[in-house]
Amino acid sequence: MPSFPPTSFQDAHVVIFGGSAGIGLATAAAVKARGATVMLVGRTAERLAAASSQLGGVGTAVADIAQRAEVEAVFEGLSRVDHLVITAGGLQGGLLAETDPDCLFKAVSERIAGPLYAIKAALPLLPSSGSIVLMGGLYSDRPPGNGAATTAAAVRGVEALARALALELKPIRVNVIAPGVIDTALYDLFGADARAEIFDRTAKASPVGRVGTPEEVADAIAFLLGAGYVNGEVLHIDGGSRFV
Repeated sequence: MPSFPPTSFQDAHVVIFGGSAGIGLATAAAVKARGATVMLVGRTAERLAAASSQLGGVGTAVADIAQRAEVEAVFEGLSRVDHLVITAGGLQGGLLAETDPDCLFKAVSERIAGPLYAIKAALPLLPSSGSIVLMGGLYSDRPPGNGAATTAAAVRGVEALARALALELKPIRVNVIAPGVIDTALYDLFGADARAEIFDRTAKASPVGRVGTPEEVADAIAFLLGAGYVNGEVLHIDGGSRFV
């Protein structure tokens, strides 16, 4: 079998929303190790500073992905963006019968509106060889039925958005990464016991017998950034969990 060396990102400029932790931070480490100049974008200056230090020093910008003016300000003063990665977006929970729909709509703001703000602002800086990776998720295929309806709708919508934008923005490529259950701090909001139970249940049900790691998703994102003939695709990194 031939071996394929990792894509080089030498001299490429990569902007990562949600880059201060988890999948975004792992992606920053992956592309920086291959030569990229990286800018991390997140909501908390302290977390961004810690992430930058962990990576040996990278650019940072504070912005909430759901706030248009903050997102647009990230790109002011930048001269080039070769790749845009958006991993920002939390898990919005709540049963519709018990929750204000405006609160549930936050999932759509973070996962649909926010990426649109970022893509629109980045477009004048993206070369024809540029690419965009958006964040989907397992809920697109397997909504849990426990109060995550709008998150499921948002990640499903991201897939349609990417396919449409792949045609609209050509030759700039637009793809989606769709992780399953990944061992990140995203699940801390459920509490330690519930987090452990989720991971244990997922591992037992998964065909690969475990949850995923941020580094595994980051490697897949790096692949999408560098694969010049992959466009409008959804790459699932879930160990086959969407089938069980």
